[in-house]
Amino acid sequence: MKKFSFPLDTVLDYKQQILDSLKIEHGAILAQVRRQEEVLASVQAQYAATNADFREKERSGLTIAGALIYEIGLRALEEDIARETAKLDALHRQELEKREQLVESKIDTTSLERLREKKLEGYNKAVQKSQEQFIDELVMAARSNGISSSIIM
Repeated sequence: MKKFSFPLDTVLDYKQQILDSLKIEHGAILAQVRRQEEVLASVQAQYAATNADFREKERSGLTIAGALIYEIGLRALEEDIARETAKLDALHRQELEKREQLVESKIDTTSLERLREKKLEGYNKAVQKSQEQFIDELVMAARSNGISSSIIM
């Protein structure tokens, strides 16, 4: 019997390459999300430290000019927080889109793999049946020629 071949192997290979590529892209976006979360946390920590310093100096007596400088600095940090949060939100959206593409690609690849497995299972059953039929024919031929079946086996 001829060797097993799945006619959609090239399509399966292509889908697997796409899936691998999407996994890499998704991983890269996740890394960007983690870095952006660190940047945001850093800016928020800087804001908290500056605000605490401002409150402490405010209690001990601070000039109006000094208070204005702190307030301007805090507003700038609030804008940085807003900007970094917007970047993080955009990255989360990209990650979600890439995850959806990854899931769709995984579904496509898995369905082709299952189809291949079913075809291979059918092929293996056909090979087994062919071998059993060959053995049966060999036994029948041996019996018709008068050869003992115990000699064959």
